Amino acid sequence: MNANTDRVAPEGARDRVAPEGARDRVAPEGARDRVAPEGARDRVALVTGAARGIGAACAAKLATLGHPVVLADVIPEVEGTAAALPNARAIRLDVADPAAVAALPQALDDWWERLGIVVNNAGISPKVDGRARPIREMPLEEWSRVLAVNLTGAFLVSQACIPPLRARRWGRVVMMTSQAARGKSVIAAAHYAAAKTGLMGFARSLASELGPDGITVNSVAPGRIDTPMAQGAAAGVNDAFLAQIPLRRIGTPEEVAEVVAFLASDAAGYLSGATIDVGGGSFMP
Repeated sequence: MNANTDRVAPEGARDRVAPEGARDRVAPEGARDRVAPEGARDRVALVTGAARGIGAACAAKLATLGHPVVLADVIPEVEGTAAALPNARAIRLDVADPAAVAALPQALDDWWERLGIVVNNAGISPKVDGRARPIREMPLEEWSRVLAVNLTGAFLVSQACIPPLRARRWGRVVMMTSQAARGKSVIAAAHYAAAKTGLMGFARSLASELGPDGITVNSVAPGRIDTPMAQGAAAGVNDAFLAQIPLRRIGTPEEVAEVVAFLASDAAGYLSGATIDVGGGSFMP
């Protein structure tokens, strides 16, 4: 459905001529040759942390749109998730393992050169009895592991995927950050908030670097979403959080996936370096 097709131009609009000079502007070198691949079937999507929750929903949405999808995760469940989707493959991947990430071209095999979409969704959020661990009690090992998965993992995967995206001069990279990066959080611990905040900064830097190659990089910041991670919170935590959400409900992974699918589409071709909040109004800049 396209509401624009039935609109009538305002009186005089059809006679408007581009300002003098605009008609003579030349597109930057290479811009005229930058053509997006034809059809979703030629745009392979890689989704990390795709076994369940938001990652699984993103993979399912992209597969429904016709993209070949690679679901990557450390847990065996990813194989069953992929088996339920059309034209999907599963790979076991620890995004914090540099050697494993470096082997992505071999893991994707004949799909590697067709890679067009990267969704950095892998993340962990350790809790103690369903609650965030205080900084004063946080072991260095836990801090390091969260940053390794949630931030360094996105760096490693994005870096590895740059060559095929640059080669086709088209690409979409989406970072899954969090409302914990947007303000005070009583649910997420310091290591999770720090990693997700860093992820937004990394996305902006990457967007600046890859923009000339026709590649957009954006972040999605979900609020409270009905995922296994959220379900692991202590009793009453989610109910208490509802009072802070104007829509008075928890979101669904599918609602986040819709935004990711938009950012991965041609319709979002002029959107880069942005963070889209999907939190029912819990954060309003």
